[in-house]
Amino acid sequence: MLKLLADENFDNQIVRGLLRRNPKLDIVRVQEVGLSGSDDPKILAWASETNRVLLTHDVETITYYAYERIERNLHMAGVIEIPMGASIGRAIEDILLLIECSSEDEVQGQIHYLPF
Repeated sequence: MLKLLADENFDNQIVRGLLRRNPKLDIVRVQEVGLSGSDDPKILAWASETNRVLLTHDVETITYYAYERIERNLHMAGVIEIPMGASIGRAIEDILLLIECSSEDEVQGQIHYLPF
């Protein structure tokens, strides 16, 4: 199963819902790994080094830096972007579907926009 990193401003209700649905999920928050206040390139680099797919609501700057990593042939474990205001229940369902049905190779270098 894919490992996840929740961005600093990612909705904690979604994180809690994911863990309630699947307590075995390997998910950490940016705040838990000492990256609070870090810029997007540093967060993407850490996610890539630890092979974690980034969960974010930041559909503007993260996208730019993720594609920049790809263009520079740097590893990018993957990004799942969910717009602010999306239904929490739908976001949880779609994230679970994506991470339970995908391998690391299938999401590496990809940006997925949810809800589906």
